[in-house]
Amino acid sequence: MGIPEERIDRLFGLAREAVVDDEYDRAREYVRLARRIAERNRCGVPREFERKTCDDCDVYLRPGKTSRVRLGPGRVVVRCRECGATGRYPYR
Repeated sequence: MGIPEERIDRLFGLAREAVVDDEYDRAREYVRLARRIAERNRCGVPREFERKTCDDCDVYLRPGKTSRVRLGPGRVVVRCRECGATGRYPYR
């Protein structure tokens, strides 16, 4: 694991902690910074973190606090409570 991947991992950990403390603006900044590091170093954001962040408002999605999670037929539906954006992910 290189330095950019370690920084991205650390920033997502900080974003998770910020959401727990109800500091959503700070969490957004951590997510934006992690995405920018991934773009500059062409390493990409891990899928686990990609699905835990809102694409529209960059908030860290924590079920029950910043997101609503529902199971649909063959997919998981995640709705952001901050902006209302919806993400759908298939499962088997």
